[in-house]
Formats: sequence, C-alpha cells, structure tokens
Amino acid sequence: MKFFVDTADTAEIKELADIGLLDGVTTNPSLIMKAGRPMKEVIAEICGIVEGPVSAEVTATEFKDMMAEAEVLGKIADNIAIKVPLTLDGLKACRTLSDNGQMVNVTLCFSANQALLAAKAGASFISPFIGRLDDIHLDGLELIREIRVIYDNYGFETEILAASIRNANHVKDCALVGADVATVPPSVLKGLAKHPLTDKGLEAFLADWAKTGQSIL
Repeated sequence: MKFFVDTADTAEIKELADIGLLDGVTTNPSLIMKAGRPMKEVIAEICGIVEGPVSAEVTATEFKDMMAEAEVLGKIADNIAIKVPLTLDGLKACRTLSDNGQMVNVTLCFSANQALLAAKAGASFISPFIGRLDDIHLDGLELIREIRVIYDNYGFETEILAASIRNANHVKDCALVGADVATVPPSVLKGLAKHPLTDKGLEAFLADWAKTGQSIL
C-alpha cells in the first residue's frame, strides 16, 4: 500500500519524507486555507519535497473553468495530479486531462457507480471518502471492497485512494481489502508505528542494557 499524507503543512511533509514513509501528498482548498499561504507557492514547495504525486484541486465547477485552472496547476511541477470533483463536468475534465497525459485524482466519491465512471474517464486515482460515509452511519469500508471488485473485474488501472481516513484501524482495514493508497493526516501516519507493548519492550531492553555497563560506540 502507498501512503500519501493529507496536508498542506510543509513542515509535517518534510518530517515524514525524511523518515521515508511518503509516496505522495494530497491537498484540498480547506487544507490550503489552514496553511495560510498562497496556493501555488505551497504546492510548488510540496512538489519540491516529494517525488510522488501531489494532488492540487481545482475550485471551478464548470468544465471550461476547470480546464483553465488545471492548465495553471499542471505547470507548477511534473508530479502534479489535478484533483477534480466527481461531477459530470469533473469527469469530462478528467477525460480530457488524462488523454493529454496528465495525472488526475477524482475526489468526493461516495458510491461504486461514481468510481466506475471515474475509471471509465481515465482517472489516475479515485478518492472514496470512507470517514464521511461512516459519519452518516454507512459502511465506508464496504465502498472500498465494491470498487476493488469492479476494478479487478474489468482491469481498470485507476488506483483506489482511500480518503477521509480517521484512525489506524481505517488504514489496516483498507489495506486488507486492497486499497492501493491511503491518504492520511500526519498524526494518523505517525500513529501507525505506535504500540504500548513496543514502548514497554524498548524500556525493558534499555534498562537491561544499562546494567551491563557496555557501550556499542
């Protein structure tokens, strides 16, 4: 499974990239707002930190305007994935952009039928929002399962990018059912390494090592 981090905080991105855990980054207008900096400036900095796909989202809702914004965003760096909403205009933009060799992330997916249309439109990534489905008492993980079966049935190359992930169990469950990518907040990605028994075991090892009076260096 690939790990993308869902943030526009470049300090967090640098920290995770230095650990070697990042395959890409996803952003959206809300995350750009939190960053408090010009969008193009932030996206360009992120693209200089990571080599993998960096999703930059259009804010237009009509095809012509989406394409104009996509042209600007696509020029920022070679690893930009243009993020478009799962609407008919967004799908039309996806088809046009993908035909021109541009990576496209189709976002705000909440049904398997939507995911099928995105794959037909040539999307590089489909972003089903599992946490938001769970919030309204639907099964977000079931959506990942359904998309995986449909894509495998027809050999679609669109990668399933599980989004709106809230916790470590979401990551594990998405990996079990075959999501290609998990995009997660920095805190969730860091939390995957944590376990109380790891901390307890390390504490015991270090205490025993101290008793030996030895040094490796």
